[in-house]
Amino acid sequence: MKVFKFGGASVKNAEAVKNVAHILKHFVGEPLLVVVSAMGKTTNALERLTEAYVTKDEKQKQDILIEIKRFHDEVISGLLSGKGSHTYDDIDNLFIELECLLETPVEGNYDYNYDQIVSFGEVFSTRIVSTYLKEAGISNRWIDARNFIQTDGTYREGRVDWNTTADIISKKLKPIALKQLIVTQGFIAQSPDKQTVTLGREGSDYSAAIFAYGLDAESVSIWKDVSGVMNADPKRLQKAVKVDGLNYNTAIELAYYGATVIHPKTIQPLKSKNIPLYVRSFLNINEKGTEVSTSQKEDTSLPFYIFKDQQTLISLSTRDFSFIIENHLKEIFTILNEYGFRVNLMQNSAISFSFVVNDKPQKMQALIDRLSEDFQVAVVHNCQMLTVRNPEKAQLSELISGKTVAMEQRGSNVWQLVLEA
Repeated sequence: MKVFKFGGASVKNAEAVKNVAHILKHFVGEPLLVVVSAMGKTTNALERLTEAYVTKDEKQKQDILIEIKRFHDEVISGLLSGKGSHTYDDIDNLFIELECLLETPVEGNYDYNYDQIVSFGEVFSTRIVSTYLKEAGISNRWIDARNFIQTDGTYREGRVDWNTTADIISKKLKPIALKQLIVTQGFIAQSPDKQTVTLGREGSDYSAAIFAYGLDAESVSIWKDVSGVMNADPKRLQKAVKVDGLNYNTAIELAYYGATVIHPKTIQPLKSKNIPLYVRSFLNINEKGTEVSTSQKEDTSLPFYIFKDQQTLISLSTRDFSFIIENHLKEIFTILNEYGFRVNLMQNSAISFSFVVNDKPQKMQALIDRLSEDFQVAVVHNCQMLTVRNPEKAQLSELISGKTVAMEQRGSNVWQLVLEA
């Protein structure tokens, strides 16, 4: 049993979906579960739709809805033979469902509404892909991932109930998957009260790992528009090179620091069952890609450069200029947890504590206001965090030339710098 994951770029238009079918034809007859993300930039559009819904911007809401509908209709018309295809009806019905949701009064918090709306992207995508594969002669069965991946009620960051999820996948899904290719969604799951919960932005990789864990899969392959894991984003560093192999621990470390090729939560469930992960190019099926597994030996001198944009640097000090001690840190982290922020980097001195978090526009000001009740707060928005593993000093100097370093932290083989815009 293999698990494949195709991201948004691999299904961004009709031609891309045809390429997915071309890849899958090489694996006909093998037990296979295929996880598919929302098409192209659909998730971004649905995020804008959520914002319009919550802020009650009716014109913006309708404009975005029309844009999303038109995009999916264009993909369908480029794939399927004629308006008679039932997929038009399926997608129309899904859009009616979405429109009905958008007409209801806003209830619950922002994260709840986000999950109910943004989750439609994966459902649209998989319905279209599944139908096209059938027309292309690839028999498959569409399933709803929410029937199998069970989480708590933490919206936008659902925490997987591993025992329940693994049991359901093993007993109910595996017998089906052994007989027939499965097409399902990434990113989405279900809470105990049957509400849709998402697993975090870019969570489709994580979904693939969850399914692989429950299926005791042979391997997981993530198909991307790059040749494998690179030691830097090639759009930012022209000298970036492909890495043939990584061990699990290095992959976890790179993902933790923000490497976008692999979702941070993906590796751990695979490592626990020794399931290898392959990052492969959907543009060249014959290319080897990168293998992540226990057996991989790697070049420990190779530098890795990881860029994280949209970072906010927050510095706190006590109002009476007393020392920052344990009770202050406990209070700070309690507040961060309450508002759903994870610290990417932190640094403290006797009278101050500074940390870096992802910017969350809907929550940032509320967090700052809450911290301001007890501390003096200084904020620097629009920062970039650069993490370098095994740094080359000449290359690092070139990358930060002309930029203001707002925070710097150095370990034995990892340097982290926060750069002001």
